[in-house]
Amino acid sequence: MKKIVVLSGAGISAESGIPTFRASDGLWENHRIEDVATPEAWLRNPDLVQDFYNQRRKQALSVEPNAGHLALVKLEQYFDVTIITQNVDNLHEKAGSSKVVHLHGELFKSRSTKDPSLVYDVEGWELKRGDLCEKGSQLRPHIVWFGEAVPMMDVAYDITDEADIFIVVGTSLNVYPAAGLVYAVRRGVPIYVVDPHSPDVQGRSNVTFIVEPATTGLTKLTDQLIAEA
Repeated sequence: MKKIVVLSGAGISAESGIPTFRASDGLWENHRIEDVATPEAWLRNPDLVQDFYNQRRKQALSVEPNAGHLALVKLEQYFDVTIITQNVDNLHEKAGSSKVVHLHGELFKSRSTKDPSLVYDVEGWELKRGDLCEKGSQLRPHIVWFGEAVPMMDVAYDITDEADIFIVVGTSLNVYPAAGLVYAVRRGVPIYVVDPHSPDVQGRSNVTFIVEPATTGLTKLTDQLIAEA
């Protein structure tokens, strides 16, 4: 069975109603990134940061996977599919995808501020001051903030190296290190880029652009790949 590796970004979630990470005005839900998505922000104003992610969870609970997510689930009937996502929502899992690697953390998980290996599911949408890990330290969002290492990158590179087909969907390929995965794909492996804005993929051959949103573009690509299988 051929292995398909998918790199997904904010564009696929946007079609379900989750706003993209950074709007054109440089704000995220009317907040400066520096105020809600950095270790310094957490130290400076943990209540603001907690509230910000509480609202993101609340929002994520109100939306459903779209046709793009469901197309990737359909591929699993014919291929070995692993999704590497830059998104922190759980829409891939909600749709039914069985193998999902989150590069930037998971919205519905929390972790200890003392011991990063202690990770817990968040029930519902709210994480509060006084919610503690088993070692007695405050729980924080299980999110990779700006300025923090991306611990799943090595895993993602290993998975990418196994790809027989590589699909990029809903990402500008401007955020590193995630964007570097395109250049880790083995030579000769076909790369499909599904995005209405055709992100730049310099120096790679064998790239096919599907200049459409995830919902329609992934549906068409899935049907094509299944027909060719």
